[in-house]
Amino acid sequence: MALVDVVWTAGMGFAAAAYLASLEEIPLRSYIVLTVLLIWSTRLSFYLLKHRVFAGTEDPRYAYLTAHWGKHAMRNYYPLFLAQVLLTAVFMVPISIAMQASSSSWSITDWLGLAIAASALLGEFMADRQLATFRAVPKNRGRVCQDGLWRYSRHPNYFFEWLHWWAYVAFAFNSSMWPFALIGPLCMYIFLRYITGVPYAERSSLRSRGDAYQHYQQTTNTFFPWKPHHAPQH
Repeated sequence: MALVDVVWTAGMGFAAAAYLASLEEIPLRSYIVLTVLLIWSTRLSFYLLKHRVFAGTEDPRYAYLTAHWGKHAMRNYYPLFLAQVLLTAVFMVPISIAMQASSSSWSITDWLGLAIAASALLGEFMADRQLATFRAVPKNRGRVCQDGLWRYSRHPNYFFEWLHWWAYVAFAFNSSMWPFALIGPLCMYIFLRYITGVPYAERSSLRSRGDAYQHYQQTTNTFFPWKPHHAPQH
């Protein structure tokens, strides 16, 4: 079922390329926006293919849903796959606004967009790499990763995924429609923090790591990176 995530990430890249091709006048900003999105789409798609699809390792979220739905799992997954079309349309809103920003001149907000995009892509790559390196060590089986970025957030990969969508808000700032670009980071935060990301990942980690993960919850921020704090005394 991890294919559903690949469909969405790759689909975003194809949708953005198709949208750019439909524009009559294409300023430099539009190409930069497309390049940023394609780098994000390609990296995440290959990561999901390598570590989920080809590795045969089901995402904990889908493993939980499959067990929870039982014999109705395939029926319930069908609308979930179709929903990717709607999600692509929603997240194309900030992309399209950024590509159509009226001012053709490069501005400080465009530099800001590039800086945010670079930071987010690098941060997400580092978080995924640190977790993969930790899991590759046999003695770490059943332990909680607190290396690198995982020392400051329980879900740094989700945080940087959310941060990525702020780049398009910055790129769109020269458009009168820029407030609508906020739909990207707003929706991504809601999905990752409360619906599809953190809740399922936390439940899965508590089942597999028990007390060790409970201690991790008490000392490490859920989403936003911050310095670790002391666990409450009992």
